Amino acid sequence: MQQSVKVKQTKMSTRVIAQIGILSAIAYLLRFFEIPLPIFPPFLKIDLSDVVAVFGGISMGPVAGFVIVVVKNLLQAITGSTTGGVGEFANILIAGPYVLMICLFCKKVKSYKNVLIGAVLGTIAMAIVGAVVDYFIVFPLYAKVMVPMEVIIQMGTVLNPRVTDLFSFMIWLVVPFNIVKGAIMTVVILPLYKKVEKILAVK
Repeated sequence: MQQSVKVKQTKMSTRVIAQIGILSAIAYLLRFFEIPLPIFPPFLKIDLSDVVAVFGGISMGPVAGFVIVVVKNLLQAITGSTTGGVGEFANILIAGPYVLMICLFCKKVKSYKNVLIGAVLGTIAMAIVGAVVDYFIVFPLYAKVMVPMEVIIQMGTVLNPRVTDLFSFMIWLVVPFNIVKGAIMTVVILPLYKKVEKILAVK
């Protein structure tokens, strides 16, 4: 009996690992399909790679969802990073709360209501964490190795005259961008998550 349970657990673990690997690869590929929005600077782009992590996390648990986010960004950092790994590290910190929040709310009861609540709270967390990470880490590093801070601020001022420094850039552009991104991902997730969850469910 115990041996049968161990075999079943091993098979389940193998399937989970395999699905995490496949979903991480899919998320990695989706990172290359970025959509710029004209109301934001060109370096702030929407991609749906974190939607894959949400689906994985709903089906296999919050840890699996977060691992997909991490692996996706590690692959990006190794093979196609244009930011020296800074953008990928930031994406883990920023997207992680969104993915985890939805997966935690759906851990016991999977429902549209819990997905929506998790997504709203995850979007708020993503907006706050994103502003903090970008303000203290990402933008200062970009300014040192890629584009001077004055140029970055000027790009923001062109889009919104209220942007006069890095802090106002966060308030008027970065925070709204992450809210819009969270809203778009939520709109994609809600009608699909039940079907995808059934496909990925580990039995």
